[in-house]
Amino acid sequence: MHDFQNKVFLVTGASSGLGAASARKLAGFGAKVALAARRADKTEAVKAEIEAAGGEAMVVLTDINDSAAVDAMVARTVDHFGRLDGAFNNAGVAGTPFTPTADITEEDWHFTISTNLSSVWRCMKAQIPAILKSGGGAIVNNSSMYGLIGSEIGHAAYSASKHGVIGLTKSAAIDYAQSGLRVNAVCPGFCHSEMVDPYVEAEAEMMAKVIQRTSAMNRLGESDEVADVVAWLLSSASSFVNGAAIPIEGGPTSKLY
Repeated sequence: MHDFQNKVFLVTGASSGLGAASARKLAGFGAKVALAARRADKTEAVKAEIEAAGGEAMVVLTDINDSAAVDAMVARTVDHFGRLDGAFNNAGVAGTPFTPTADITEEDWHFTISTNLSSVWRCMKAQIPAILKSGGGAIVNNSSMYGLIGSEIGHAAYSASKHGVIGLTKSAAIDYAQSGLRVNAVCPGFCHSEMVDPYVEAEAEMMAKVIQRTSAMNRLGESDEVADVVAWLLSSASSFVNGAAIPIEGGPTSKLY
């Protein structure tokens, strides 16, 4: 079990799915958690869950596409808890699934790249000085299985943004490796979440085929299965892991039998 007593972590996209699961997991291990998201009601509900379980959390309503809001997010976290030891940069959008590359609008392209890639840079730009001031720590960025492979479900902007997250993560890991700051990425496959479940319900037959093609275990992942890896990467148990992009998708599907 990880010991996060007196540690402070910031989680973006913390109102649901992988972000909420990771925030609950970190708080369960004793960390103080800043919950950053846009939706007040859902984020407050996650805070209430954490507090009911004996943990400590705060809500920071944030638009990750706004640099001033991101700076304020980190400043408010440090003002409230006194320090910042790490972050899970999780917030993102699905982009435009089932849209061939040439049919993606310029507006959708720029919004997806800004939300999924540029926002991770914005967050790290604000987080890194605060973490270094606290003596070092770790950052985990949420990429995707589609940051490692091309998307077969027609969302090139999403895949491009998630490939970019891995490049950004690996570069930042080198920049700060000797400063006491590790930077890694998780690359989840299809997991139960607010982003995935609606597609599973609306297009059950098609999604069953997609899951069969993308996971050797032939099932959806659980948010907690990703949260376990996030917690490990933020902990001292992964102290020599830096610049990694870890797939969490049940294994590749390459068997011939």
